[in-house]
Amino acid sequence: MDKNLAKNYDPKAFEDRIYKEWEESGAFHADRDPAKKPFTIVMPPPNITGQLHMGHALDHILQDVLIRWKRLEGLDALWLPGSDHASIATEVKVADKIREEEGKTKEDLGREEFLKRAWEWKRIYGGRITQQCRKLGDSCDWRRERFTMDEGCNRAVTRFFVQLYRKGLIYKGSRIINWCPSCGTSISDAEVEHQDVNGKYYYIRYPGEDGGPGVVVATSRPETMFGDVAIAVHPSDERYKELVGKNVVLPLVGKAIPVLTDPYPDPEKGTGAVKITPAHDANDFEVGQRQSLEAPCCINDDATMNQLAGKYEGMDRYACRKAWLADLEAAGYLVKVEDVAIPVGSCYRCGTVIEPMLSEQWFVAMEELAKPAIEAVRKGDLVLVPERFEKIYLHWLEGIRDWCVSRQLWWGHRIPAYYCQDCGEMMVEETAPEACSSCGSSRVVQDEDVLDTWFSSALWPFSTLGWPEETEDLKYFYPTDVLVTGYDIIFFWVVRMVFSALEVTGEVPYKYVYVHGLVRDAEGRKMSKSLGNGVDPLDVIDQYGVDALRFMLTTGISPGNDLRFKTDRLESSRNFANKLWNASRFVLMNLMDKEGNFLPLAGSDQGVEELPLKEEDKWILARVNETVKNATANMDAFDLALGAQKVWELIWNEYCDWYIELVKGRLYGADEADKAVVRRVLLATLKDMLRLLHPFMPFITEEIWSHLPERRGYLIRDSWPCYKESRRYPEEVAGLETAMDIIRSIRNIRAEAGAVSGKKLHAAIVAEGEELRRARAGERYIRELANVEALRFADREAGGPAPDREEEAMSAVVGTTEIFIPLAELVDYKAEAERLQKEKDRLSGEVKRISGTLSNEAFVSKAPAKVVEAEREKLEKCRETLEKVEERLAAVLEKLD
Repeated sequence: MDKNLAKNYDPKAFEDRIYKEWEESGAFHADRDPAKKPFTIVMPPPNITGQLHMGHALDHILQDVLIRWKRLEGLDALWLPGSDHASIATEVKVADKIREEEGKTKEDLGREEFLKRAWEWKRIYGGRITQQCRKLGDSCDWRRERFTMDEGCNRAVTRFFVQLYRKGLIYKGSRIINWCPSCGTSISDAEVEHQDVNGKYYYIRYPGEDGGPGVVVATSRPETMFGDVAIAVHPSDERYKELVGKNVVLPLVGKAIPVLTDPYPDPEKGTGAVKITPAHDANDFEVGQRQSLEAPCCINDDATMNQLAGKYEGMDRYACRKAWLADLEAAGYLVKVEDVAIPVGSCYRCGTVIEPMLSEQWFVAMEELAKPAIEAVRKGDLVLVPERFEKIYLHWLEGIRDWCVSRQLWWGHRIPAYYCQDCGEMMVEETAPEACSSCGSSRVVQDEDVLDTWFSSALWPFSTLGWPEETEDLKYFYPTDVLVTGYDIIFFWVVRMVFSALEVTGEVPYKYVYVHGLVRDAEGRKMSKSLGNGVDPLDVIDQYGVDALRFMLTTGISPGNDLRFKTDRLESSRNFANKLWNASRFVLMNLMDKEGNFLPLAGSDQGVEELPLKEEDKWILARVNETVKNATANMDAFDLALGAQKVWELIWNEYCDWYIELVKGRLYGADEADKAVVRRVLLATLKDMLRLLHPFMPFITEEIWSHLPERRGYLIRDSWPCYKESRRYPEEVAGLETAMDIIRSIRNIRAEAGAVSGKKLHAAIVAEGEELRRARAGERYIRELANVEALRFADREAGGPAPDREEEAMSAVVGTTEIFIPLAELVDYKAEAERLQKEKDRLSGEVKRISGTLSNEAFVSKAPAKVVEAEREKLEKCRETLEKVEERLAAVLEKLD
């Protein structure tokens, strides 16, 4: 291997190679070292149907930053990877593949054959996303990779279900559930996406059975009227006092239904009278339970109407609505239509409007399970970062309804409930019973439904470590330390993991939940296929390298907030990597002789402060030391972006732009002992900076590290730098930074005056007291880096010699220190006069040309008005600029006289 880095930074040349070396060397392994404290993160398992997107990239990079940092801090850091079986998404993918390739449905194949196809699909495609995760630099312990339907997870899911059932916390019953007609299954409340849409209230009259006017009811879903069983009014609503206890007639259908009182109707809403359809509305279901009403269902699972709808049977629900309303209007029952905003729930996966339906399903009773999960946050056992998400977490848990966990699918964890076909006995067992526990019959069949995907995901932090067995991994790595997740799945997953873990282990599954936002496009829109604004992380990596992507994402995000994806920030991150590469290459060149052998180094990295250091050496050691302290504090507070920014400032602004420039003269000098000191300081500080940057940009830091002398193995397994009181050097820092401020001011004056960069200047500095002492102490740096050949100091207190008069000099102020540079030093008047004369001639010619064009009547009459106006504006600007140039030329010529 070449001892120095390649001339140009090319991440493609080493990223894949380095990752392979890490993985093959066991750099990611966590081995239950009793001498170390554990640190554990379980990866939120991506769906096996998934394709890496920018949201994955952000989520995984944040986790990897934390795990690499803790590994460097000396902890036994485990990042446990895995993937999710994704019941609905996978079943749809496999069913679509079978239909496209064989023209068959899953029912044509049967359950057993379909599941064979699903497992085969998982084998072929399921590992795709984990391979893509490796491109991000994920330093997971891949030996431990898990799958939510592997044997261990399946055993955990079955044990948990049976335990909850035996405690009365899981039950089977008929309740209103969210039904997705497209996916053909129930979904939980958390899987319903709610939004207000432009809808209508239809005011429909139900005539009295006695021939009276009856009652008018407002509804947004008239197609559900075929399942009406009553009209409810509030007991205090005087308008309907005479109607209560009587019957009204379902229009056109002819079915008589009672008018009754119930606390549910709001007299101020609509007409105050509410139709009660227990099978198609959660609130109506509760009324039905209180009033002992029947609950007939009028809509099929595929969202078509059933036999209760009469002539509309078989029609889609919305087609039925249209036809039904037309018939009601024709018969005089449609009183009016009102435009309103209607809350609509849609399936999170396919976007289909869900249909609330009464169905026999399995439910988790949430009231008792929610209590300890609420208490965990209130007591501080579980901390959400940022804190504002604790309110959302608590609000959701405090109002939680029972969780419907059964799904009408084949791919997933099959519910461990068994039914006797002879006596109807239901048995819930961990292993399939051979015979009925009641009658002894062997005709026993298992429940057809599978469990909600989130039921198995809820066990992820402990099932992946061996539960229900008391494994050594579980005892060592559990509870885990941090969960990194987007705010969009707090309800789907975070809450469920917490109450499940508390129920099973008695402990919270992790101490911290680090909540991040979403990656949006440059305009702040959510990335989506429909908008076509998604960005493929693999394309970004191919163009910029993964370190640029990682640094852009980590520096652009703050806890809980969204991030806008901007290409210019990617380019800035790439430029930073390039700057580090070139600086490291410069250091390596100066650590070696012409033959490529490393030159002697003074002392050691650990004892560098014992060397004969100059002021600039102490300054850079202090700045690295302070960055170690600040960046570590930022990381501890989960402010990864600020920590990364501190490291960027250290490397770019202080090491590259200042320290390297400050020591170049010493490196090229004749004092060999001093050169050995400079080499040691350059190397020691570079190593610490690589350690600090490694969690954010692991590939470039590892590649540079591999070329350094005195290294110990891979950087990924090295150690995080520690803050040392012995490297503070406050006096030297203050002195050198005073000189730096003066240098910056002189450079700014030079730039403002347009002076030639190489021109040596004369300068005067006026200060007093400590500031004057520091300015004088920095004279060597000011002369070298500001290119000043004559430097005069004046003591304001002592009334020293005054500098050039202010009107003849340009000046700047740093604190109470004044800096003056004579104008004559800044400007070569003869050269400036020649330049201004050329500019005057050019502008005069341009004014003449444009004036001629505008005086041409043919041009003015035929050219588009916008073109003519643009020429006029251009002429005006040229005249204004010419006037200023003439004024400046006159002033310069006056100086030459």
